Amino acid sequence: MEKLKKVLREKNKSIKGIYISSYVPRKCGIATYTKDLTEAINHINPYSIAEIYAMVNPEDNIEYSNEVKFKIKQYKIESYIKAAEHINRSRADVVVLEHEFGLYGGQFGEYIIRLLELVKKPLIITAHTIPDDATKEYGLALKDVIKFAEKVIVMMPQSLEKLVKKYDYPEEKIEIIPHGVPDIPMELNYGNKKKRGYEDRLTIGNINLLSEVKGLEYTIEALREIKKQFSNILYLIIGQTHPVVLQTVGEKYRHFLKEKIKSYGLHENVKFINSYMTLTELVEWLKIIDIYITPYLDPQQSASGALAYAIGAG
Repeated sequence: MEKLKKVLREKNKSIKGIYISSYVPRKCGIATYTKDLTEAINHINPYSIAEIYAMVNPEDNIEYSNEVKFKIKQYKIESYIKAAEHINRSRADVVVLEHEFGLYGGQFGEYIIRLLELVKKPLIITAHTIPDDATKEYGLALKDVIKFAEKVIVMMPQSLEKLVKKYDYPEEKIEIIPHGVPDIPMELNYGNKKKRGYEDRLTIGNINLLSEVKGLEYTIEALREIKKQFSNILYLIIGQTHPVVLQTVGEKYRHFLKEKIKSYGLHENVKFINSYMTLTELVEWLKIIDIYITPYLDPQQSASGALAYAIGAG
């Protein structure tokens, strides 16, 4: 904490930050979050533009923009060590780590700990997932990560309470910063629905990178009952299958959902939009959906960007 306070005292106008995270155009919720976050910070801190240390999966073969100054190879511990050396030689005032399980290499993401051990700059960590049990593998891994932080950012009061009560983490080192949303003007959705030919349909939907933890089969099962009272119901399943899921099991989950739809006779009541959504496209679809639904199965997921956007859209 004292290192961070010293930096803030010494800086009158701008603070130079390095952000460790996945980054666009990688198809990943944390990548999108980091892009939105750094763009907003650059707007208020234009004299020290954010630098990205991007987590890269070699199979992705992605071309990154100029703000990506270093690529950390996800499954190579040597790359984490080199990244720490680069950070220590840099003119950065602070390092911001976006922490999510599955993003970093090693068992339970342990490779990132080696980087944190070596970094000599003040560190802020955003904890996107906080396991319920602090005594099991994932909880212990998070404990090892956050012990290096000057500040830990969470998005909800419940997450702060969990860190304090279950992780015995000092409350004064935690800050709550809610998930941001685009500035979406309030308007009736009839005109937007008409453009797609849905003006006579009651639309429910979700916008996600598909994976089994989304629980979409339960919405499909509920749709059988909903259809009895609302024959014009249309369920929009929007988004590609998550790239990691696609690499490991392909479209198994999407095929499973389609089989359910077929067996329940709901083929006219469910529509898949199988593409990756830009922010502009995502907002356009939010203006079409009457009721947004998130039947997620993991109670440890403390925040959802898509759900926050839906609330922001009214």
